[in-house]
Amino acid sequence: MHQEAVIALSVIGIVAIFCQWFAWWVKLPAIVFLLIAGIILGPLTGWLNPGQLFGDLLFPMVSLAVAIILFEGSLTLKFHEIRGLQKVVRNMLTIGVAITWASITLATHYLLDFAWSLSLLFGAMMVVTGPTVIVPMLRTVRPNATISNILRWEGIVIDPLGAILAVLVFEVIVSMQLQGHASFSHTVYMFGQTLFLGSAIGGIVAYLFGLVLRKHLMPEYLHNVATLCLVFGVFALSNYLSEESGLLAVTVMGIWLANMKNVPVEDILDFKESLSILLISGLFILLAARLEFEQFEALGIGALVVFLLIQFVIRPIKVFVSTIGSDLTWQEKTLISWIGPRGIVAAAVTALFAIRLQEIGVEHAELLVPLAFTIIIGTVILQGATAKFIAQKLGVANPDDSGFLIIGANPTAIVIAKALNENGYRTRLTDSSWTNAKAARMEGLDTYYGNAVSDHADRHLDLVGLGQVLTLTPQKELNALAGLRFRSEFGSNHVYTLGTEIEKEKDGTDQKSRTKATHGYHVLFGNEITFSKLASLIAQGAKAKRTKLSESFDYEAYKEQYGKRATPLFAINDKKRLYFFTASDSIVPEQGWTILSLVQEDKEKEQD
Repeated sequence: MHQEAVIALSVIGIVAIFCQWFAWWVKLPAIVFLLIAGIILGPLTGWLNPGQLFGDLLFPMVSLAVAIILFEGSLTLKFHEIRGLQKVVRNMLTIGVAITWASITLATHYLLDFAWSLSLLFGAMMVVTGPTVIVPMLRTVRPNATISNILRWEGIVIDPLGAILAVLVFEVIVSMQLQGHASFSHTVYMFGQTLFLGSAIGGIVAYLFGLVLRKHLMPEYLHNVATLCLVFGVFALSNYLSEESGLLAVTVMGIWLANMKNVPVEDILDFKESLSILLISGLFILLAARLEFEQFEALGIGALVVFLLIQFVIRPIKVFVSTIGSDLTWQEKTLISWIGPRGIVAAAVTALFAIRLQEIGVEHAELLVPLAFTIIIGTVILQGATAKFIAQKLGVANPDDSGFLIIGANPTAIVIAKALNENGYRTRLTDSSWTNAKAARMEGLDTYYGNAVSDHADRHLDLVGLGQVLTLTPQKELNALAGLRFRSEFGSNHVYTLGTEIEKEKDGTDQKSRTKATHGYHVLFGNEITFSKLASLIAQGAKAKRTKLSESFDYEAYKEQYGKRATPLFAINDKKRLYFFTASDSIVPEQGWTILSLVQEDKEKEQD
């Protein structure tokens, strides 16, 4: 049994990462493939049984995982991001929640013949949207900043609110089932207690921990582990004092830390983001594996109608009512109306309450989980497959990430940036020298004046539409630092660096080759092409020249004609894909490709 559990956990991890990888490859939300994988491993093949694998630990594990996910999401919520949008977010979390709750309650009662109490509970659980599906979907859809900020704030903050509402309705159902009546005053008291304790515990712990981080009272290597343990502790303490207030507590804790001044949370956020990806992936597979097809059959067509109402009627009404009087365009409102998928919190809370209600004999309680997954699967698959297309058609999607962030605005960087622009690629140059930045702007190039690795750049350097970075300064330290800084944004495979000088170590190895092996960056134009050499060629009058290869003029003919006068920079194939000439990649341009090179004048022709 022990060996079987190890194998099962290993398979879940491998399948989860494969789903994330495949989703990145096909540009669709990973949750789609995680749900499919869970259904295949669970009800379809019967290989994975989460209840048998984890026993009584399943839902405590799910609860702690959801707490980490919400905390990680709340760490990204900066108040300055919603400046001017506070009213919209507030309305969506109040008026919008009320509209959604009431509408889903009515639909569930009349279409599925659920009792009013059970319908109210399901409505409360389905008001959530959830960061577990919103954030990955936003990465794929790439809407503008306004839409993205509204959806992130709604998705993260609404999860604990939905959980609290569900707890209150659940307590009412239990009281009515066991005692025959429910006390209104007791319900109000519980609601106030949950809000107060959750907010107080999360805020106090966040403030004290923020002071510890700000004053450097804890070594950096303990920051991540200490934060993780604190999240567990806050969640457990808050839930112990007031049931289901833990989600609110960790959300408040994350928002407070994110908005405290001079508190370094970047490394914590990186760690939690990686952990959240693993937890989200595993949880979706486990919860999907618990489904039973017979329960879906028992719901009938009514479940599909409820989903269609949520997608095409209830969500749009919520958004358009909540945004009355705002500056949002109808296109922005339409996309926000379309994107409202349910996620792991809805699945986890529904599964937890369904088990408890079944134990006390509430009719139709066993149908809550398949109904919730009908909504989750429906919203995730439909919205995940169409949101990017709709965003592009509405004109509210950011451009794709094919552009280049160029570190440096010196003459060499300007020549390369102009060559990229002329071939249809966006560039943004950064330089802390006003002379360089001004010269680049005079050439019509998009520039950022400042240090690309500064705190100011973190707040103000716009990376929208940029997916690769070129470090083109004469300072090898700045090149290396910029590569490290933007590696997390673009990935090591999208970082290109230009050598600053040829240095031979005592053992005879080339230092830049060692740098590439260490950092995984691409060395531009080969190890022999340094910044000083390119700068010298440009100063001597070398020009960027486009050359298209044909059947009669292939790459060999190109090299024969230009010889050492040409320094190839990049090539574009017949499908408009760009390839840089680098030290590690041996590109062989073919017929129909275009080569962009830095070409020196032919001195012999000049003499003639």
